[in-house]
Amino acid sequence: PTMAAILGMGNPLLDISSEVGMDVVEKYGLKMNDAILAEEKHQPLFPELAALPTVQYIAGGATQNTIRVAQWLLQTPGATAYMGCVGKDDFAEKMKVACEKDGVKVAYMVDSTTPTGTCACLINGAERSLCTNLNAANNYKEAHMQEKDNWAIVEGAKIIYSAGFFITVSPASIKLARESAMKKGALYCMNLSAPFIVQVPPFKGVLVESLPYVDILFGNESEALTWAETEGWESQDIAFIATRFSLIPSLKSRKRTVVITQGSLPTIVAINGHVTEYPILALPKEKLVDTNGAGDSYVGGFLAALSKGLPMDKCCAAGAYAASIIVQHSGCTYPAKPD
Repeated sequence: PTMAAILGMGNPLLDISSEVGMDVVEKYGLKMNDAILAEEKHQPLFPELAALPTVQYIAGGATQNTIRVAQWLLQTPGATAYMGCVGKDDFAEKMKVACEKDGVKVAYMVDSTTPTGTCACLINGAERSLCTNLNAANNYKEAHMQEKDNWAIVEGAKIIYSAGFFITVSPASIKLARESAMKKGALYCMNLSAPFIVQVPPFKGVLVESLPYVDILFGNESEALTWAETEGWESQDIAFIATRFSLIPSLKSRKRTVVITQGSLPTIVAINGHVTEYPILALPKEKLVDTNGAGDSYVGGFLAALSKGLPMDKCCAAGAYAASIIVQHSGCTYPAKPD
């Protein structure tokens, strides 16, 4: 069988998505354009959303979104693969069907004692707030990726990608993946993913020890600002922050690339201290449905182009194209074929 060029490792979640008023967002102490892990006080939110007539169930999880979008752009069945832990239930089946229909090779670890993870997606205007019950996704173990068939996928990939969210689940898997990528000459890519990943010391610690292995680091402006704050960099200049990020020493001969998206503003790319801005595809307000999955799909487009060996401007253009399509759909969904 042909080996997947891109492997994603992350937290497979079924999105429970609906438009809601700001009263619901405030009732649960949530913020727009933020992502958090659910606490006890957030538990009633999940059945509350599920009871709404406008609710939609969509295959989600940041890394899984990215991989599905990369696969959608590449259109070659099996060009991408994905690993993560799910329960033995209907939600897991729904996700598996969605991935396989897209052509993603899924290698889920199944934990039959825990339900599949879910993400409450509160949509207001075009913005979103995410609140996650990891459940089974939290139980991914590195022993699964070390099984013979799965390890062959790890070693065969040209690009390995994890959203920062995976840090909360399996630092041991991240360590194995980044070391394998280094040994095999593959690209190892990560995403900052959320301010809390940067703010919580043990999570930030995994980021810090991973950075020397990271070839391409993705993030958005709020995550970049949070990082600078935790580092005491005393700057709110995204280009400056991206530059400093790109100069954190690498264990590799190639220089780290840092890609920071800024919503409707140009994307900032820093390589070895040199910054370039790349435009995104601006859409009129009336075309925006929801921004859930916009950042994930940008990375998906970028990685799809990267896997074909395309230059930076083409990678950014593919990212911008993918994001522009996703924000016109509910959740991380897209038409049958890209233009």
